[in-house]
Amino acid sequence: MAGTIILIFIIGYAAIALEHKIKLNKAASALITGVLCWVVYILFMSDKQLINEQLTEHLGELSGILFFLLSAMTIVELIDSHDGFNLVTERITQTNKKKLIWIVGFLTFFLSAILDNLTTTIVMISLLRKLISDKNDRLFFAGTVVIAANAGGAWSPIGDVTTTMLWIGGQISAFRIIIKLIIPSLFCLVIPLIFISFRLKGKVTATETANSTQTPTLPKRQQKIVLFSGIFILVLVPVFKTLTGLPPYMGILLGLGILWIITEIIHRTKTEVVKSKYSVISALRRIDTSTILFFLGILIAIAALQSTGMLMKLAMTMTHTIGNESIIVILIGLISSIIDNVPLVAAAQGMYDLGQYPQDHYFWEFLAYCAGTGGSALIIGSAAGVAAMGMEKINFFWYLKKISWLALIGFFSGAGVYILQDIILK
Repeated sequence: MAGTIILIFIIGYAAIALEHKIKLNKAASALITGVLCWVVYILFMSDKQLINEQLTEHLGELSGILFFLLSAMTIVELIDSHDGFNLVTERITQTNKKKLIWIVGFLTFFLSAILDNLTTTIVMISLLRKLISDKNDRLFFAGTVVIAANAGGAWSPIGDVTTTMLWIGGQISAFRIIIKLIIPSLFCLVIPLIFISFRLKGKVTATETANSTQTPTLPKRQQKIVLFSGIFILVLVPVFKTLTGLPPYMGILLGLGILWIITEIIHRTKTEVVKSKYSVISALRRIDTSTILFFLGILIAIAALQSTGMLMKLAMTMTHTIGNESIIVILIGLISSIIDNVPLVAAAQGMYDLGQYPQDHYFWEFLAYCAGTGGSALIIGSAAGVAAMGMEKINFFWYLKKISWLALIGFFSGAGVYILQDIILK
């Protein structure tokens, strides 16, 4: 049984990694992999009721992650449809390359912590298209955005899916992860920025569309209401969890309901055609549902490996073979540049329990950093990288040659800072 499940898992992973080669959506591969793992598991076991109970228990945990992602993506889509992000991007007028790269880097870093690294990357790449006409210059800025988005998402409980998973899973707490990871994450960004800024000279030339005057589709007041309401709701989710003790998805569902009412009130006097364009229903249609299904497939596949006890055996093997916690976590981070960090973190959650490593343990905090930032080493190693690759048509080997070494320097710099910080604070 174990060999069959592992074989299915490996084939599924290969299909996900080679998505563009085989031209099969990774969500389909993930769903098939997840279901087949459970099919094999239940066929080889005599107690069918026990297997169904295990599956139901896992789905109860996974639904929290999925509802959180669905709600967060809807809120961000609502802000975007109301042109809320334009209020941020239109204020950047700097043309000096050295200064602009730092502005873009830090804006991405903090925006990613509030929103998420994928959404922030999309927003910032769209901004770069308006600010920079030269393709070569824009590629370096895009590479910086990938590094900054992943670094910014790592220290926030809502900035990266893997950090969110650890937060919802109880491995980390919201405020402690911010305090412990913000400085290492800053080093992960600042060190590459120093190297990149030395290579940039002169000024950028904005595209013609950036200089043209565009008539806003909505009044500024309405844009501001939706932007600040959405961001305020996302920021208050950790506060909601702390005050009520309820899981984060309950807080963000409440926030989505509130923002839904706000947008309904804003557009109550408009025609049905206009109202539908800015409605939550329209936002739900536009969000990337396949991403939700991809997470579902991967997470139920990991749940099958956990239920069979294979992840626990792997954890024991790694512990006895490698031993050092820091090396194990760093390896997980580097592997996340090849294999999606979501299943890796899900696997780690299954391999190591809270009895072994309690909440806010060094292991979980360092895992949040490494899994969140390690994917920057390759353009396909993170959702932010894949988004930038698709939008700017970034060549895999160009990124490998020009950006990967910078991302690795940043990754190891931040890792070193975290380890040193932990030693000093003990």
